[in-house]
Amino acid sequence: MNVATRCAETGGLRIDNVSFAYRNEPVLRRIALNVPEGQFLSLLGPSGSGKSTLLRLIAGLEKPTRGRIAWKGAKIAGPGIDRAVVFQNYSLFPWFTAQGNVALAVAKAHPDFSRPQRLQLARDYLSRVGLDDAAEKYPFQLSGGMQQRAAIARALALEAPVLLMDEPFGALDPVNRGKLQDLLIDAWKSSSPRRTIIFVTHDIDEAIYLGDRVALLGASQGGRLLAEIDVPLHRPRQRADFFASMEFRELRENIAERLDADIISGLATI
Repeated sequence: MNVATRCAETGGLRIDNVSFAYRNEPVLRRIALNVPEGQFLSLLGPSGSGKSTLLRLIAGLEKPTRGRIAWKGAKIAGPGIDRAVVFQNYSLFPWFTAQGNVALAVAKAHPDFSRPQRLQLARDYLSRVGLDDAAEKYPFQLSGGMQQRAAIARALALEAPVLLMDEPFGALDPVNRGKLQDLLIDAWKSSSPRRTIIFVTHDIDEAIYLGDRVALLGASQGGRLLAEIDVPLHRPRQRADFFASMEFRELRENIAERLDADIISGLATI
């Protein structure tokens, strides 16, 4: 059964022939992509390939120049509570504590909850990301890794079926980046029903390690879809064994070759 069929049956995310231009400059060209519910899709590509723009289109923060994006059959016309977004710059409100930031999302998901209920659930989500002792701290009192954990907790607390992540770990050191990758996988696996995640990255290793599938965008001739590649590596994935495996190395080489070919193609048109 192909991806399009699975998507139609499960009612996931459908991107139909989407193009986007900014000031008449093409950013995305005829993107067609289907993401079944519950799938973890890595959106991989170099700078200028339109990854973040596509994520903003899915979030409803921008509108396609052409084409249509739908979630479970309903056209996406703007932001919605069914889609939570995590940005690279954390986007925490500086005048709220970590608990206060997460409680805002709880209030959206559970408007009937009392304030004590919202605060308790916010603490529960902070606990899931290892911030039990930081609930009363303000963003400026948190390290970069801790701020991103709080941003992830807030996104999870919204309880949206779709989680959109725009290079959320790009500014972190390798140790914290690895920890948050594993935390994200654990949170995704434990969600019921399992969330659909679209994760933007320019890091090949990260894209393969996290994703069920990798959608590869190229930067030549405006952003376009180069390939959709399944990750045939079973979960759970043990980090050391995963990166040492022949399957990973072959898949990484395949993706790197496709990206290199796109760069060469772009140079040839200059």
